[in-house]
Amino acid sequence: MKIPALPFTTTDWSQIPATRHTGETGEALWRTLEIGDIRVRMVEYTPGYLADHWCDRGHILFVLDGQLDTELKDGRKVTLTAGMSYQVSDFGDAAHRSSTKDGARLFIVD
Repeated sequence: MKIPALPFTTTDWSQIPATRHTGETGEALWRTLEIGDIRVRMVEYTPGYLADHWCDRGHILFVLDGQLDTELKDGRKVTLTAGMSYQVSDFGDAAHRSSTKDGARLFIVD
């Protein structure tokens, strides 16, 4: 990832409109900031959320609140709680999908 030239910038996430993304169950609310090829998001998963797809995109994901369960297509499963993160590349065999029983709030850079 290479951050393009830009001035020092602050973001008030409460002022970024949320877009709804329906999962297999539940929904995700994304507040998104695009900076060149970099996407920065504040994401909230509703209780009972299960992604409707396997994601192949690389991310740096940090759990702000709640608990996030991530299943990898190869069968591995990880659980992250507030203060934990994962990093996954665009390359390789790390297709993954997320779910949460009680909801979660995340900060994601991809």
